[in-house]
Amino acid sequence: MSRPTLEVADILRASGSGFWERYGSHLALQHRKVIDAITRCRTAALGGHRDRCTDCGHTAISYNSCRNRHCPKCQGNARAKWLAARSVELLPVPYFHVVFTLPRELSSLVLQNKRVLYDLLFRTSAAALIEVARDPRHLGADIGLLSVLHTWGQNLQHHPHVHCIVPAGGLSLDGDRWVAASSRFLLPIRVLSRVFRGKFLAGLKQLQLQGKLQFHGSLLQLADQQRFRHLLRQLYSKEWVVYAKPPFGGAEHVLHYLARYTHRVAISNHRLVAFADGRVSFRWKDYAHGSKQKVMTVSADEFLRRFLTHVLPRGLVRIRHFGIFANRRRAASLARCRTLLGVTTAQQPEQSSQLRCPVCSGPMLILERMTSPRALDRDLTLPEHHLRCIDSS
Repeated sequence: MSRPTLEVADILRASGSGFWERYGSHLALQHRKVIDAITRCRTAALGGHRDRCTDCGHTAISYNSCRNRHCPKCQGNARAKWLAARSVELLPVPYFHVVFTLPRELSSLVLQNKRVLYDLLFRTSAAALIEVARDPRHLGADIGLLSVLHTWGQNLQHHPHVHCIVPAGGLSLDGDRWVAASSRFLLPIRVLSRVFRGKFLAGLKQLQLQGKLQFHGSLLQLADQQRFRHLLRQLYSKEWVVYAKPPFGGAEHVLHYLARYTHRVAISNHRLVAFADGRVSFRWKDYAHGSKQKVMTVSADEFLRRFLTHVLPRGLVRIRHFGIFANRRRAASLARCRTLLGVTTAQQPEQSSQLRCPVCSGPMLILERMTSPRALDRDLTLPEHHLRCIDSS
């Protein structure tokens, strides 16, 4: 894919300081750190190293990446390493993709309580899948799943949901056999939706009773028990969206699919169209009208507001394993599944971190590592065609 001509970093460098001056009092320190990290990513401000190709002698400077998980430029290497580790854990069975979405009525409350409510979304969606799968009327098996949190829609508005990747089957409840699901159907969606709704709202009620929810601004009224119970009744009365996508094939398809979801940020640089006169234009898919490709134009302040809405609390893990694939039991469960399926352990693919020459693709040798001041000096003296910015994390 060709390098984008416009980046989120360009918008932040031009408008980030002014945006922070106007709205910083309403934002958290974590937002400031994200702005600073993306602005400095792969620039001399973070230092770098000088490299030379061992084949053709081409010399270039590589600037270090910020490694911030919200940066559109820093997810490539992280995604590749993560997928390589996961490739040895995949089973030779079809996989299903199930999406759990929170109602829009909860959006403001979630934004004021990101840590506890994103965690509740993870736990209750996974619990719904595991409980329904264990029911003998359905699959009657213990399943495992991988969940990935996304908080955005295509238009960058707040839209919290989790993508769950689930093998088409699981271990029998006594652990003695592999129970295969239908190749076309995993679990009843309406049942999943209602179990998920019940578990999430029960958890929400418990958090409120424990005083673990915050209510600010327009939500202050929800601090009143009667009004909060009214909100719960409203949410109980509507159907919640759970969507199961058509199943896809074995390990190769799953890895390709995971690459689209696991390390995605709110918007990629390739979706940016223009930035001029204080306005930003970007591409988006209008799923309400047949996934039609459209271009949206908003002010730079509105673009940054939407982008920063999706900054996660520090330390919140956005890729999690549940059920028989939970961290504490994953190795033993996978070994048991492979035994029952009659397959051997997959081989760990070799990963190379060797830098390659942009001219001849030969190996690049690091000649010198530079601190920020040293890199800035080089930035001023080295001809532009010798500079290159790659992920040096």
